[in-house]
Amino acid sequence: MEQALRFLIDTVFGLFTYTFLLRFMMQALRAPFRNPLGPAVIALTDWAVKPLRRMVPGVRGLDWSTLLLAWLAQWLWLLALAAASATGIAGPLVPLFALLALVELLKAALWIVIIAVFAQAILSWVAPDGPLSGLLNALTFRFLAPVRRLIPPLGGTLDLSPLIVIVLAQLALMLPVHWLELAVLQLYRAGVSG
Repeated sequence: MEQALRFLIDTVFGLFTYTFLLRFMMQALRAPFRNPLGPAVIALTDWAVKPLRRMVPGVRGLDWSTLLLAWLAQWLWLLALAAASATGIAGPLVPLFALLALVELLKAALWIVIIAVFAQAILSWVAPDGPLSGLLNALTFRFLAPVRRLIPPLGGTLDLSPLIVIVLAQLALMLPVHWLELAVLQLYRAGVSG
């Protein structure tokens, strides 16, 4: 029963967390919303983004209300998982879940980059002018361009920059992000035992 509840919590909160985060990243990276994914992202998030924008305005082209909603969805996701577990939630530890939500959101953003780079690399071979090409190019360009300046395509055709960006993102997940996650979890364990 607990496993089914966790699956349901992961599905519902994961959908909203990743959709809010994707909308924020699409806006921050100036990705076009006129593609098959854009209207779906807007439809799933407008109900919460539009009212919150009245209280949390965007600054310097960044939609802080959408990022706040992504963080809130991640925080509620963690709280729901803790509440569904056998140990439950200890009231004083709720702020630690807020900190852990920031780390988890960073992990989610890195996974979005990894998936976008991988999809863009595959589609560049099979459908370079497909309906998602503009979106994927916008989501990946700022990550791929610096690598392409350092390591130009080999022989003018073999571009290793997607592989390098994916490896760097994976290393970021394994090292600094993992260390942050462990530090917050140690604070959590200290709070539970203390």
